[in-house]
Amino acid sequence: MQTRVDIHKNDTVKVITGRGKNMKDGKRVLAVFPNEGKLLVEGVKLVKKHLSSKRTRNKSGIAEQESRIAISNVMVVCPSCNKPTRVGHDKKGDRSIRICKRCDAPLDK
Repeated sequence: MQTRVDIHKNDTVKVITGRGKNMKDGKRVLAVFPNEGKLLVEGVKLVKKHLSSKRTRNKSGIAEQESRIAISNVMVVCPSCNKPTRVGHDKKGDRSIRICKRCDAPLDK
């Protein structure tokens, strides 16, 4: 069963706890995993992955990549007021849109 998540791919978020908390600006969400309650954030919680050269094209070595963090550790940054905010919902016609709880501006494009 898929759970409802208020954070979508390509949203700008601010990490409020855990790794990446000291970052000054918001980061972009790369992927959301609602069943696990986790997401990938660009440049946050980098881990090293050891790669082996199985084919002649691939290069072996150590690569850095993002690891998943909990959804509860981030807040969406509102594009209009540029502050971390909670997400509200509002009916517009027959569909629901996400809104900023601080300034009531829509988060969806």
